[in-house]
Amino acid sequence: MTHANDVAVGIVGLGGIGTHHATKLTDRGANLVGGMDIDADARAAFHERFGVHAYENETELYEVCDAVLITTPNRFHEEYAVSALEAGLDVLLEKPLAHTVESAERIAAAARDAEGFCMVGFNNRFAEPVQVIKGYQDEGRFGETTHVEANYVRRRGVPGRGSWFTSGDVAGGGALIDIGVHAIDLALYFLGHPEVVEVSGETRTEFGDRDDYAFVHMWGDDNGADGFDVEDSASAFIRDADGNTVSLEVAWATNRPTNDEFVIRGTEAGATFDRGSDDLTIHEARAFDDEQHHFSDTEVETRESDSHAAEQAAFLDAVAAGEAPSINTVDEALSVQRVIDAIYRSSERGEAVRLD
Repeated sequence: MTHANDVAVGIVGLGGIGTHHATKLTDRGANLVGGMDIDADARAAFHERFGVHAYENETELYEVCDAVLITTPNRFHEEYAVSALEAGLDVLLEKPLAHTVESAERIAAAARDAEGFCMVGFNNRFAEPVQVIKGYQDEGRFGETTHVEANYVRRRGVPGRGSWFTSGDVAGGGALIDIGVHAIDLALYFLGHPEVVEVSGETRTEFGDRDDYAFVHMWGDDNGADGFDVEDSASAFIRDADGNTVSLEVAWATNRPTNDEFVIRGTEAGATFDRGSDDLTIHEARAFDDEQHHFSDTEVETRESDSHAAEQAAFLDAVAAGEAPSINTVDEALSVQRVIDAIYRSSERGEAVRLD
Protein backbone atom coordinates (compact mmCIF):
# COMPACT_ATOMS: atom_id res chain seq x y z
CA MET A 1 0.00 0.00 0.00
CA THR A 2 1.25 3.47 -0.91
CA HIS A 3 2.08 5.79 2.00
CA ALA A 4 0.27 9.13 1.98
CA ASN A 5 3.55 11.06 1.97
CA ASP A 6 4.60 9.23 -1.21
CA VAL A 7 1.62 10.58 -3.17
CA ALA A 8 2.83 13.03 -5.82
CA VAL A 9 0.60 16.07 -5.36
CA GLY A 10 0.40 19.33 -7.30
CA ILE A 11 -1.47 22.60 -6.84
CA VAL A 12 -3.47 24.48 -9.47
CA GLY A 13 -3.79 28.17 -8.58
CA LEU A 14 -0.70 29.37 -6.76
CA GLY A 15 -1.74 32.64 -5.10
CA GLY A 16 -3.43 33.10 -1.73
CA ILE A 17 -5.02 29.84 -0.61
CA GLY A 18 -2.77 27.87 -2.98
CA THR A 19 0.33 29.06 -1.17
CA HIS A 20 -1.40 28.35 2.14
CA HIS A 21 -2.11 24.76 1.09
CA ALA A 22 1.41 24.27 -0.25
CA THR A 23 2.85 25.41 3.08
CA LYS A 24 0.66 22.93 4.96
CA LEU A 25 1.76 20.13 2.63
CA THR A 26 5.46 20.80 2.95
CA ASP A 27 5.24 21.32 6.72
CA ARG A 28 3.94 17.76 7.09
CA GLY A 29 6.46 16.26 4.67
CA ALA A 30 4.07 15.59 1.81
CA ASN A 31 5.44 15.05 -1.68
CA LEU A 32 4.69 18.38 -3.38
CA VAL A 33 5.92 17.95 -6.96
CA GLY A 34 4.76 21.12 -8.69
CA GLY A 35 2.21 23.81 -9.29
CA MET A 36 0.39 25.51 -12.13
CA ASP A 37 -0.79 29.08 -12.71
CA ILE A 38 -1.36 31.27 -15.75
CA ASP A 39 0.36 34.16 -13.93
CA ALA A 40 4.14 34.26 -14.47
CA ASP A 41 4.80 36.16 -11.23
CA ALA A 42 2.83 33.59 -9.23
CA ARG A 43 4.81 30.78 -10.86
CA ALA A 44 8.14 32.45 -10.11
CA ALA A 45 7.22 33.12 -6.47
CA PHE A 46 5.99 29.54 -6.02
CA HIS A 47 9.18 28.05 -7.46
CA GLU A 48 11.38 30.28 -5.33
CA ARG A 49 9.49 29.48 -2.13
CA PHE A 50 8.93 25.74 -2.52
CA GLY A 51 11.72 24.69 -4.85
CA VAL A 52 9.48 22.77 -7.26
CA HIS A 53 8.57 23.50 -10.85
CA ALA A 54 5.61 25.74 -11.62
CA TYR A 55 3.93 25.07 -14.95
CA GLU A 56 2.03 27.37 -17.26
CA ASN A 57 -0.08 24.50 -18.59
CA GLU A 58 -2.08 22.16 -16.37
CA THR A 59 -1.52 19.18 -18.68
CA GLU A 60 2.21 19.23 -17.94
CA LEU A 61 1.51 19.29 -14.19
CA TYR A 62 -0.96 16.42 -14.44
CA GLU A 63 1.72 14.22 -16.06
CA VAL A 64 3.85 14.26 -12.88
CA CYS A 65 1.01 14.01 -10.31
CA ASP A 66 -1.13 11.40 -8.63
CA ALA A 67 -3.45 14.07 -7.22
CA VAL A 68 -4.04 17.81 -7.37
CA LEU A 69 -5.39 20.53 -5.11
CA ILE A 70 -7.40 23.14 -7.04
CA THR A 71 -7.45 26.59 -5.43
CA THR A 72 -8.33 28.87 -8.34
CA PRO A 73 -11.04 31.55 -8.28
CA ASN A 74 -14.49 29.93 -8.32
CA ARG A 75 -15.22 30.56 -12.01
CA PHE A 76 -12.33 28.30 -13.04
CA HIS A 77 -13.10 25.35 -10.75
CA GLU A 78 -14.96 23.48 -13.46
CA GLU A 79 -12.24 23.88 -16.08
CA TYR A 80 -9.46 22.46 -13.93
CA ALA A 81 -11.45 19.95 -11.86
CA VAL A 82 -12.95 18.32 -14.94
CA SER A 83 -9.65 18.20 -16.81
CA ALA A 84 -7.89 16.68 -13.78
CA LEU A 85 -10.61 14.06 -13.36
CA GLU A 86 -10.47 13.23 -17.06
CA ALA A 87 -6.70 12.80 -16.67
CA GLY A 88 -7.38 10.11 -14.05
CA LEU A 89 -6.24 12.15 -11.05
CA ASP A 90 -7.77 12.45 -7.61
CA VAL A 91 -8.86 16.00 -6.81
CA LEU A 92 -9.21 18.12 -3.67
CA LEU A 93 -11.25 21.10 -4.82
CA GLU A 94 -11.52 24.17 -2.62
CA LYS A 95 -15.02 25.29 -1.67
CA PRO A 96 -17.45 26.17 -3.15
CA LEU A 97 -17.91 23.46 -5.73
CA ALA A 98 -18.33 26.14 -8.43
CA HIS A 99 -19.48 29.70 -9.09
CA THR A 100 -22.92 28.59 -10.33
CA VAL A 101 -25.14 25.59 -9.67
CA GLU A 102 -25.01 24.65 -13.37
CA SER A 103 -21.21 24.52 -13.28
CA ALA A 104 -21.37 22.53 -10.04
CA GLU A 105 -23.67 19.99 -11.71
CA ARG A 106 -21.15 19.48 -14.52
CA ILE A 107 -18.30 18.91 -12.04
CA ALA A 108 -20.43 16.38 -10.17
CA ALA A 109 -21.25 14.57 -13.42
CA ALA A 110 -17.57 14.41 -14.34
CA ALA A 111 -16.71 13.06 -10.88
CA ARG A 112 -19.28 10.27 -11.18
CA ASP A 113 -17.74 9.13 -14.47
CA ALA A 114 -14.10 9.51 -13.40
CA GLU A 115 -11.57 6.87 -12.48
CA GLY A 116 -10.36 9.09 -9.63
CA PHE A 117 -12.40 10.92 -7.03
CA CYS A 118 -13.14 14.51 -6.09
CA MET A 119 -13.19 15.70 -2.46
CA VAL A 120 -14.36 19.24 -1.64
CA GLY A 121 -12.55 21.56 0.78
CA PHE A 122 -14.88 22.05 3.73
CA ASN A 123 -12.09 22.10 6.31
CA ASN A 124 -14.29 23.08 9.28
CA ARG A 125 -15.62 19.51 9.42
CA PHE A 126 -12.13 18.43 10.53
CA ALA A 127 -11.98 20.74 13.55
CA GLU A 128 -11.63 18.70 16.75
CA PRO A 129 -14.76 20.15 18.45
CA VAL A 130 -16.83 19.36 15.35
CA GLN A 131 -15.67 15.76 15.46
CA VAL A 132 -16.52 15.60 19.18
CA ILE A 133 -20.05 16.82 18.43
CA LYS A 134 -20.41 14.20 15.70
CA GLY A 135 -19.15 11.53 18.10
CA TYR A 136 -21.74 12.49 20.70
CA GLN A 137 -24.44 12.54 18.02
CA ASP A 138 -23.44 9.05 16.87
CA GLU A 139 -23.61 7.83 20.49
CA GLY A 140 -27.13 9.25 20.80
CA ARG A 141 -26.34 11.87 23.45
CA PHE A 142 -28.23 14.57 21.53
CA GLY A 143 -31.22 12.39 20.69
CA GLU A 144 -32.63 13.72 17.41
CA THR A 145 -30.91 16.86 16.16
CA THR A 146 -33.70 19.14 14.95
CA HIS A 147 -32.29 22.64 14.46
CA VAL A 148 -28.96 24.38 13.89
CA GLU A 149 -28.30 28.10 14.27
CA ALA A 150 -25.39 28.81 11.92
CA ASN A 151 -23.52 32.11 12.21
CA TYR A 152 -20.52 33.33 10.23
CA VAL A 153 -20.68 37.05 10.85
CA ARG A 154 -17.90 39.61 10.54
CA ARG A 155 -18.36 43.16 11.77
CA ARG A 156 -16.09 44.35 8.99
CA GLY A 157 -14.43 41.79 6.77
CA VAL A 158 -15.02 42.57 3.10
CA PRO A 159 -12.10 41.12 1.09
CA GLY A 160 -10.13 43.56 -1.04
CA ARG A 161 -12.64 45.44 -3.15
CA GLY A 162 -11.67 44.95 -6.76
CA SER A 163 -10.35 41.43 -6.15
CA TRP A 164 -12.05 38.37 -7.65
CA PHE A 165 -13.85 37.82 -4.32
CA THR A 166 -15.96 40.94 -4.89
CA SER A 167 -16.74 40.19 -8.56
CA GLY A 168 -20.02 38.40 -9.11
CA ASP A 169 -18.89 37.19 -12.52
CA VAL A 170 -15.79 35.42 -11.14
CA ALA A 171 -16.86 34.44 -7.62
CA GLY A 172 -20.54 33.80 -8.32
CA GLY A 173 -21.58 35.95 -5.37
CA GLY A 174 -20.24 37.60 -2.24
CA ALA A 175 -20.38 36.77 1.44
CA LEU A 176 -22.88 33.94 0.94
CA ILE A 177 -20.80 31.92 -1.51
CA ASP A 178 -17.50 32.81 0.18
CA ILE A 179 -18.06 32.20 3.91
CA GLY A 180 -21.75 31.28 3.97
CA VAL A 181 -20.87 28.10 2.09
CA HIS A 182 -18.90 26.97 5.18
CA ALA A 183 -21.80 27.75 7.52
CA ILE A 184 -24.35 25.93 5.36
CA ASP A 185 -22.15 22.88 4.94
CA LEU A 186 -21.39 22.61 8.66
CA ALA A 187 -25.07 23.01 9.60
CA LEU A 188 -26.12 20.31 7.12
CA TYR A 189 -23.26 18.11 8.36
CA PHE A 190 -24.64 18.30 11.90
CA LEU A 191 -28.05 17.30 10.50
CA GLY A 192 -26.59 14.35 8.56
CA HIS A 193 -26.73 16.13 5.18
CA PRO A 194 -30.49 15.62 4.72
CA GLU A 195 -32.66 16.31 1.69
CA VAL A 196 -33.36 20.06 1.71
CA VAL A 197 -36.87 20.83 0.48
CA GLU A 198 -37.40 24.56 1.07
CA VAL A 199 -35.25 27.68 1.38
CA SER A 200 -36.21 31.25 2.20
CA GLY A 201 -33.52 33.90 2.13
CA GLU A 202 -32.56 37.51 1.67
CA THR A 203 -29.22 38.89 0.49
CA ARG A 204 -28.17 42.48 1.12
CA THR A 205 -25.61 44.94 -0.19
CA GLU A 206 -25.31 47.66 2.45
CA PHE A 207 -21.61 48.39 2.96
CA GLY A 208 -19.23 47.16 0.26
CA ASP A 209 -20.62 49.44 -2.46
CA ARG A 210 -20.26 52.60 -0.37
CA ASP A 211 -17.56 55.19 -0.98
CA ASP A 212 -17.49 55.82 2.78
CA TYR A 213 -17.10 52.13 3.75
CA ALA A 214 -15.38 52.29 7.14
CA PHE A 215 -13.12 49.46 8.26
CA VAL A 216 -10.13 48.80 10.48
CA HIS A 217 -8.58 45.86 8.61
CA MET A 218 -9.03 44.52 5.08
CA TRP A 219 -7.65 41.36 3.49
CA GLY A 220 -6.15 42.62 0.23
CA ASP A 221 -6.08 46.05 -1.36
CA ASP A 222 -9.08 48.36 -1.36
CA ASN A 223 -9.84 49.67 -4.85
CA GLY A 224 -13.04 51.36 -3.80
CA ALA A 225 -16.76 50.88 -4.28
CA ASP A 226 -16.53 50.42 -8.07
CA GLY A 227 -14.82 47.08 -7.47
CA PHE A 228 -17.75 45.62 -5.53
CA ASP A 229 -20.88 44.17 -7.19
CA VAL A 230 -21.92 41.36 -4.81
CA GLU A 231 -23.82 40.97 -1.51
CA ASP A 232 -22.12 41.60 1.83
CA SER A 233 -24.64 39.74 4.02
CA ALA A 234 -27.40 37.15 3.88
CA SER A 235 -30.08 35.70 6.15
CA ALA A 236 -31.87 32.44 5.40
CA PHE A 237 -34.09 29.70 6.77
CA ILE A 238 -33.63 26.14 5.48
CA ARG A 239 -36.01 23.19 5.97
CA ASP A 240 -35.34 19.52 5.26
CA ALA A 241 -37.72 16.69 4.34
CA ASP A 242 -38.12 15.64 7.99
CA GLY A 243 -38.96 19.13 9.25
CA ASN A 244 -35.50 19.84 10.68
CA THR A 245 -34.28 23.36 10.13
CA VAL A 246 -31.30 25.72 9.85
CA SER A 247 -31.30 29.44 10.55
CA LEU A 248 -28.41 31.18 8.82
CA GLU A 249 -26.72 34.53 9.37
CA VAL A 250 -23.75 35.43 7.19
CA ALA A 251 -21.97 38.75 6.77
CA TRP A 252 -18.75 40.26 5.50
CA ALA A 253 -19.89 43.50 7.09
CA THR A 254 -22.69 44.47 9.45
CA ASN A 255 -23.27 46.76 12.42
CA ARG A 256 -23.20 44.09 15.12
CA PRO A 257 -20.51 42.11 16.95
CA THR A 258 -18.68 39.29 15.20
CA ASN A 259 -20.38 35.93 15.69
CA ASP A 260 -18.97 32.51 14.77
CA GLU A 261 -21.33 30.42 16.91
CA PHE A 262 -23.13 27.28 15.84
CA VAL A 263 -25.93 26.22 18.19
CA ILE A 264 -27.05 22.61 17.80
CA ARG A 265 -30.44 21.71 19.29
CA GLY A 266 -31.41 18.10 19.97
CA THR A 267 -34.23 16.35 21.81
CA GLU A 268 -31.89 15.11 24.58
CA ALA A 269 -29.05 17.65 24.55
CA GLY A 270 -27.63 20.56 22.61
CA ALA A 271 -24.32 22.29 22.06
CA THR A 272 -22.78 25.67 21.38
CA PHE A 273 -19.65 25.61 19.24
CA ASP A 274 -17.63 28.74 18.48
CA ARG A 275 -15.87 28.19 15.16
CA GLY A 276 -13.44 31.02 15.81
CA SER A 277 -12.25 29.98 19.27
CA ASP A 278 -13.03 26.22 19.18
CA ASP A 279 -14.96 26.65 22.47
CA LEU A 280 -17.54 23.88 22.91
CA THR A 281 -20.29 23.57 25.53
CA ILE A 282 -22.83 20.74 25.86
CA HIS A 283 -26.26 21.75 27.23
CA GLU A 284 -28.48 19.23 29.05
CA ALA A 285 -31.48 19.19 31.39
CA ARG A 286 -32.10 16.17 33.64
CA ALA A 287 -34.03 14.85 36.61
CA PHE A 288 -33.69 11.77 38.83
CA ASP A 289 -36.97 9.97 39.61
CA ASP A 290 -38.80 13.23 38.91
CA GLU A 291 -36.63 14.95 41.53
CA GLN A 292 -33.42 16.97 41.43
CA HIS A 293 -34.39 18.76 38.24
CA HIS A 294 -31.34 20.59 36.95
CA PHE A 295 -29.54 22.13 34.02
CA SER A 296 -26.03 21.02 33.14
CA ASP A 297 -23.61 22.94 30.91
CA THR A 298 -20.42 20.97 30.25
CA GLU A 299 -17.39 22.72 28.82
CA VAL A 300 -15.42 20.45 26.51
CA GLU A 301 -11.71 20.94 25.95
CA THR A 302 -10.17 19.40 22.84
CA ARG A 303 -6.67 19.09 21.47
CA GLU A 304 -5.42 21.91 19.31
CA SER A 305 -5.68 20.99 15.67
CA ASP A 306 -5.21 22.39 12.19
CA SER A 307 -8.36 21.66 10.21
CA HIS A 308 -6.72 22.36 6.83
CA ALA A 309 -3.85 19.98 7.60
CA ALA A 310 -6.30 17.33 8.83
CA GLU A 311 -8.33 17.69 5.65
CA GLN A 312 -5.21 17.31 3.50
CA ALA A 313 -4.19 14.23 5.49
CA ALA A 314 -7.60 12.62 4.92
CA PHE A 315 -7.35 13.38 1.20
CA LEU A 316 -3.83 11.97 0.79
CA ASP A 317 -4.69 8.89 2.86
CA ALA A 318 -7.62 8.23 0.50
CA VAL A 319 -5.41 8.72 -2.57
CA ALA A 320 -2.81 6.34 -1.14
CA ALA A 321 -5.47 3.74 -0.31
CA GLY A 322 -7.12 4.08 -3.72
CA GLU A 323 -10.51 4.59 -2.11
CA ALA A 324 -12.77 7.64 -2.33
CA PRO A 325 -13.32 9.25 1.10
CA SER A 326 -16.77 9.10 2.62
CA ILE A 327 -16.51 12.69 3.91
CA ASN A 328 -16.62 15.96 1.93
CA THR A 329 -18.13 14.30 -1.11
CA VAL A 330 -19.09 16.01 -4.35
CA ASP A 331 -22.75 15.12 -3.83
CA GLU A 332 -22.72 16.84 -0.42
CA ALA A 333 -21.04 19.89 -1.95
CA LEU A 334 -23.63 19.92 -4.73
CA SER A 335 -26.39 19.93 -2.11
CA VAL A 336 -24.76 22.97 -0.48
CA GLN A 337 -24.46 24.69 -3.87
CA ARG A 338 -28.16 24.12 -4.54
CA VAL A 339 -29.03 25.73 -1.20
CA ILE A 340 -26.86 28.75 -2.05
CA ASP A 341 -28.52 29.05 -5.43
CA ALA A 342 -31.94 28.78 -3.78
CA ILE A 343 -31.10 31.59 -1.33
CA TYR A 344 -30.13 33.86 -4.22
CA ARG A 345 -33.32 32.95 -6.11
CA SER A 346 -35.48 33.40 -3.01
CA SER A 347 -34.02 36.84 -2.41
CA GLU A 348 -34.58 37.85 -6.03
CA ARG A 349 -38.19 36.59 -6.06
CA GLY A 350 -39.11 37.69 -2.54
CA GLU A 351 -40.54 34.27 -1.67
CA ALA A 352 -39.53 30.80 -0.47
CA VAL A 353 -38.07 28.40 -3.04
CA ARG A 354 -38.90 24.68 -3.13
CA LEU A 355 -36.11 22.22 -3.97
CA ASP A 356 -38.14 18.99 -3.99
